[in-house]
Amino acid sequence: MALRPPGPDPATAGTAAAEPTDEERLRQLGYVQTLARRMTGFANFAVSFSIISILSGCLTLYGYGMNTGGPAAITWGWIGVGAMTMLVGLAMAEICSAYPTSGGLYFWAHRLSPGHEHGARGAAAFAWFTGWFNVLGQVAVTAGIDFGAAQFLNALLDLQFGLSATPGHTMLLFAAILVLHGLVNSFGVRIVGLLNGVSVWWHVLGVLLIVAVLAIVPDRHRSLSFVLFHTANNTGFRSGVYVGLISLLMAQYTFTGYDASAHMTEETQGAARSGPRGIVRSIWVSWVAGLVLLLGFTFAIQDYGRTLASPTGVPPAQILLDALGATGGKLLLLVVIGAQLFCGMASVTANSRMIYAFSRDGALPFSRVWRRTRSLSRVPVNAVWLAACGALVLGLPYLINSTAYAAVTSIATIGLYIAYAIPTLLRLRRGAEFRRGPWHLGRWSRPVGIAAVVWVGVITVLFMLPTASPVTASNFNYAPVAVAVVLGFAAVWWFASARRWFLTERRDADAGGG
Repeated sequence: MALRPPGPDPATAGTAAAEPTDEERLRQLGYVQTLARRMTGFANFAVSFSIISILSGCLTLYGYGMNTGGPAAITWGWIGVGAMTMLVGLAMAEICSAYPTSGGLYFWAHRLSPGHEHGARGAAAFAWFTGWFNVLGQVAVTAGIDFGAAQFLNALLDLQFGLSATPGHTMLLFAAILVLHGLVNSFGVRIVGLLNGVSVWWHVLGVLLIVAVLAIVPDRHRSLSFVLFHTANNTGFRSGVYVGLISLLMAQYTFTGYDASAHMTEETQGAARSGPRGIVRSIWVSWVAGLVLLLGFTFAIQDYGRTLASPTGVPPAQILLDALGATGGKLLLLVVIGAQLFCGMASVTANSRMIYAFSRDGALPFSRVWRRTRSLSRVPVNAVWLAACGALVLGLPYLINSTAYAAVTSIATIGLYIAYAIPTLLRLRRGAEFRRGPWHLGRWSRPVGIAAVVWVGVITVLFMLPTASPVTASNFNYAPVAVAVVLGFAAVWWFASARRWFLTERRDADAGGG
């Protein structure tokens, strides 16, 4: 996408007599329309809803929740985390309405920073680090989603064909799924939009089907007191409070990726309204449906110990098998795997748009490669494959580290939520100077923003902490290491070079359509 000198900032300029078109609003933000604007508001919502994917996030970390706090932590953690996530999403949605661009979070951080109008380096620094946290989180989310799908697929193949659930087999399936999602995303936004629409109904109807079957078929169900108050602690830590806090990862990781609605705004019609609505709707629909799903699985647990020790390596699969028998369990496992594959596809879509936008401003190594778009489909194909390859690299430690999946989900959660919080904090600092878009929170903007920033601070600390005791090389939570490496690389590059040109030079004249 070629850049033009920005016009009046729509979030700091006075209210216009007529609302600008999507293309006019984009020109005011300094860009010209390059990506194909074919997505409806529903399709925009569908991308975020598919990435949140309760049939992916809830179930891939369900075993983690059973070990770390048990049913009580699973149930109440989901309710509490969902409420706090809604506040984070509301704060983001208001900013999205003012700045509907593919760059999303890092662009917001730049425009909301003090002195950005005069080219202040501090403004560019906020954008730089926000963008790097966003890239890290997006790649880790893709890794977490597709790795979870690989685990469930391996469980099904083990049941059907005897393909044992070994780390090597799981990694091969993980790589194959990433290749599949790379191919699908290379074909164009129309096919992705169509599949995301299917994904919404697959998730909704899938949850209703699974919960209905789990409620009707099993002869025995757990009591309400078990679901609401039973605790379990297999972490090695003695503190129930500590275990309860780190158990929040299951719910908080599921509630990630809804910034996809912002990254897809340059391809969405009526973006200043459709983008923020997509963020908020994806959260509350997932919150309600996710609670129903978790209650359905928890009530249906037959043998807690056998479920955790399942030879499939996937406790939810064992719940389905114990409650429904082999045939019924496998059929519903297919429903779950289908949802996870839809989820991973949408994640690669959003991830590639973030990479494309960040490269458009020269912020990634070899940016000229990643910002190129295919002339006919207008899809950033190179960015698609970078997203897939980056996710594969993050998953490799699973071959030697038994808690690698929890670490990947921690990285995703930390990276994304720091990127979510920085623009919100900057928006709070601007106060009345911030000029809202057509979708806003009115007088609730400040209290919602403060609560969102505080919550992100809490979970950032929590998910850096160990998840098992005693800490060894095989269960070490490497999330702090991954975050430190990316942050260190971004900091070195910033002080060595990027501070002199990032968001000051127009670097896309030769971008080749990107």
